Amino acid sequence: MQKLPIKTLNDLVQSETAIEGIPRVDPVNQHVIELMRDQLILKAYSKSTIKTYLNEMHQFLFRLGTIPADDLQPQHLKKYLVFCFEKLRLSENTLHSRINALKFYYEQVLRRDRFFWEIPRPKKPLQLPKLLNEDELCRLFNALTNKKHKALLFTAYSAGLRVSEIVHLKLKDIDSERMQIFIENAKGKKDRYVNLSPVLLDILREYFKQYTPRPKLYLFESEQTGDAYSTRTVQQIFSNAKRAAGISKEVGIHSLRHSFATHLLDKGTDIRFIKDLLGHFDIRTTERYLHVSKKQLVNIGSPLDDLFKKRQIEW
Repeated sequence: MQKLPIKTLNDLVQSETAIEGIPRVDPVNQHVIELMRDQLILKAYSKSTIKTYLNEMHQFLFRLGTIPADDLQPQHLKKYLVFCFEKLRLSENTLHSRINALKFYYEQVLRRDRFFWEIPRPKKPLQLPKLLNEDELCRLFNALTNKKHKALLFTAYSAGLRVSEIVHLKLKDIDSERMQIFIENAKGKKDRYVNLSPVLLDILREYFKQYTPRPKLYLFESEQTGDAYSTRTVQQIFSNAKRAAGISKEVGIHSLRHSFATHLLDKGTDIRFIKDLLGHFDIRTTERYLHVSKKQLVNIGSPLDDLFKKRQIEW
């Protein structure tokens, strides 16, 4: 195997400029993309993960140029990742995606055992979920005049759904007898049931009666094509409602899911039940909402208040 000096890779990556669009890959490395795509498909990775991994690998291979990717060693990849952090200023999340893509190729495709053992990962910042309060939610819903769009956002908030789950909801998934909604093949290829609110059920029944044409397969279908709404369409519906409601917070439709979880915590719902409703694999993911829930915080008084009550200080 050819041993490449670190300096060779280091000089190469620092001489390149920013990449726009899908970068070209030298023929010496074209097999990397093909092998990686086949392995991702065989391992049944989701379409979004396959797209992300292949895009990250394209970026990497473009930087390599004519250097064979299969000849690189961990010290070369360390230099490349330092370049990504210092020169390209990639975010922590993007760096994690790039590391995951590289790790998949070298360990899952080339079978290099513990190839990334020596390569540290950047620490992810603790980002608290962004949510809307009850007043903002009322303004958001009242800003909508289209009944289908209003029913869609009600469904998202009522059940704490991801946007991908909303667009894939089918009529048969609404079980009015058991008062449940079936979420099929969600993130992580995981099925789950969530509660069907009686209020939401009445809203959906009115929506079915009043809206023409009635949906045939999916709960929310395009009038033009009859297909399920795209995620982009749902995001735009939320954005339009937010603007009409005069809400200035920088939040997207995922904030309805965050709001659902946080408001359940505020009402005293056990976090383990919320974990199951959200479809989280790890309770630590759900525990982020403990940092934004006001249930416990409202009972914590400031020590300044105690000083004033005891009259030990004056204003």
